[in-house]
Order: sequence, then C-alpha cells, then structure tokens
Amino acid sequence: MTITPSAGKKTGPWLVLLLAGVFEIGYALSVGGSEGFTLLGWSVSAVIFFLLTLFCLSVALKSIDVGIGYAVWAGIGAVGAALLGPVFFDEVLTPLRAFWLAVIIGGVIWLKLADSPKLDRTRAEATV
Repeated sequence: MTITPSAGKKTGPWLVLLLAGVFEIGYALSVGGSEGFTLLGWSVSAVIFFLLTLFCLSVALKSIDVGIGYAVWAGIGAVGAALLGPVFFDEVLTPLRAFWLAVIIGGVIWLKLADSPKLDRTRAEATV
C-alpha cells in the first residue's frame, strides 16, 4: 500500500476530527453530570472539554468540508454519549436505541469513505 502525500494530508484532519469527537463525548457527559452546572467538578470539566472540542473541530474543518465534518463530529459525540451514559449515569441503552446508534455509526463511516483519497483518485481516473 502506497501512501501519497495527499493521503497524509487527509488523514491528519480526520484524526483531529476523531479527537474532537472524543472531547465532545467528554463534554456531553460532563454537562450531564454537572446537574445544570451546579456541581463544580463536572462544570469545570464541561468547560475544558467544550474548549478542547471546539478547538479540534475548528482545526479539522480547515481541511474537511464543514457539513461532513460537523456531521461526523456530532455523530461521534451522540454515539459516545449514548454508549457511556449507562456507564456513568442511571441511563438505559435499549435494543432499539442500539439499532439507531448503529445506523449513525454506519452513516459516519460512509461519510468518511466518501472523503477517502482512493475514491478521489478513482473519480479522477474515471474522468480522464
């Protein structure tokens, strides 16, 4: 497998976007735990995760289309918070919720594949 310079340029922003999604999960869980920003530890955690997620998202969106990047970021945050909510809080993950989370994960994967360098190269070859 040969990695082209353009492939490396696309991988970095996607890794930063993934990191932004992880921070978004931390933000969502912290906001949930803060009980309306009345608990100091959770509230401080929420502010820190908020700043980190927005910073990473803004860096990633320099190279990723905003619609795609935002959808992936929000999907990562939603799925992560839904999966970890039962771990940290008294929440329930039902089979129906798990199914729809799987649909979101599938959508995020397809969005990433739609932005892959190999697909771009295939499209360019098809037009030549």
